[in-house]
Amino acid sequence: MLKIPLTKDHLAAAKTRGADSVRALVRSAEDAKSIVFILENLGRLPDDFDATWALDLLQNDNAKIRLNAVRILAKAKRMETLDALRQIAGEDSSTEVRREAVAAIGRMRNRKTLDVLLKFLTDPDPKVVTQAIRGLLIFKGEARVDKQLIKLRDHENEIVQAMLRKEYGTGGGASKDQRAHWQSYDYLKNVAVHGDTRAALKLIPDESFHLTFTSPPYYNARDYSIYPSYKSYLAFLREVFKLTHAKTKEGRFLIVNTSPVIVARISRAHASKRYPIPFDLHAILTAIGWEFIDDIVWVKPEASVKNRNAGFLQHRKPLAYKPNARTEYLMVYRKQTDKLLDWNIRQYDSQTVQTSKVGNGFESSNVWKIDPTFNKTHSAVFPLELCERVLRYYSYEGDLVFDPFAGSGTFGRAAKNLRRHFFMTEAQQKYFDYMKTTRDLADPQVSAINHERAVKFLTLHEFKRTIQ
Repeated sequence: MLKIPLTKDHLAAAKTRGADSVRALVRSAEDAKSIVFILENLGRLPDDFDATWALDLLQNDNAKIRLNAVRILAKAKRMETLDALRQIAGEDSSTEVRREAVAAIGRMRNRKTLDVLLKFLTDPDPKVVTQAIRGLLIFKGEARVDKQLIKLRDHENEIVQAMLRKEYGTGGGASKDQRAHWQSYDYLKNVAVHGDTRAALKLIPDESFHLTFTSPPYYNARDYSIYPSYKSYLAFLREVFKLTHAKTKEGRFLIVNTSPVIVARISRAHASKRYPIPFDLHAILTAIGWEFIDDIVWVKPEASVKNRNAGFLQHRKPLAYKPNARTEYLMVYRKQTDKLLDWNIRQYDSQTVQTSKVGNGFESSNVWKIDPTFNKTHSAVFPLELCERVLRYYSYEGDLVFDPFAGSGTFGRAAKNLRRHFFMTEAQQKYFDYMKTTRDLADPQVSAINHERAVKFLTLHEFKRTIQ
């Protein structure tokens, strides 16, 4: 333990005496705060400064010490530290330390680092990927570097995209596999995947879906939708709809069915809590790049909803009024674009436009009166009529439509009924199993009779194999 307060003057004097003196100073500082102070205030190092003593600190339990040790090694730019930095970049528990280690490798500006940096282009953390790109751009113009970086122009992360498109252009804004606006990939058609929708979305090419319609899990109001906090729930939805945005074709729609939700009180001494999900979600969606278009109010018969008026009916005391919640919202968004809706429509041939026209008797207002559906397997089922109405108004025949929270699969049934293709994901095993028992969704004989593509029910791993 240091016997006297550590100051910048002590550190400057030690640095003047050389690396051995700094090493000794670090070893004498047994508390983390003192070690961090030394590492953060070393400043510029002479070109011949031996910083290999910092390698020992890469195994320290304190992430801040590991981070600053990496920064010291980055200043030294010594190739003998490459293996240690590669290991810490791949294995450290702190994303900040991993990112800094990749940056340190890049700062070596040595061709011997290329294989290491190229490996980190596939890292799941986009911060690590961007640091690898920065290191590789030093060698821009070399064939194998350019080849790998150009592939990342269509990376799922928007920052990675921006970096590479700035350096190499957009390449026409699409990979060679991109389909026309009206087309979709065959391996996505009439597929239901069991697994986390985020993992599935990361496997799907950008600009794949023509429409997304879904009802997210209700926050902590059902046994299948428990989250540690409302903040984490909204963060989860943000991630899902950000990925969905990337996978949606230009100018096409997202429709989210939500409503405020009440989490029951834990005792009579506590109050229940009402969460304004549609209103909080709106700000998240518009920040992602979804342009708000319309709000549709789904109205249910009063007899079908929970009665909240029993107490008020008896005492009629002001402040205690609680209306019965008969409505849910269908919030309509469009992926932001400079193109008008007419551009989207012109992407289809005249026959598809004609056969997809909405018939007479369509709903002209934003108030939709539709009876709810009840199911013994799933407690919050989409009414088929609701799904079909959305599909008719916001998609064309042959489109690929998506539901990230498929539940019992009603949206897929509706899509088949209206000659749309669907892609659905569902995380809950019991709901996924239920889908497979639904005759008009799962029976291949029904599909054959109607000349439809048979539905594939896949695990996430099986779906990944269909892409490979």
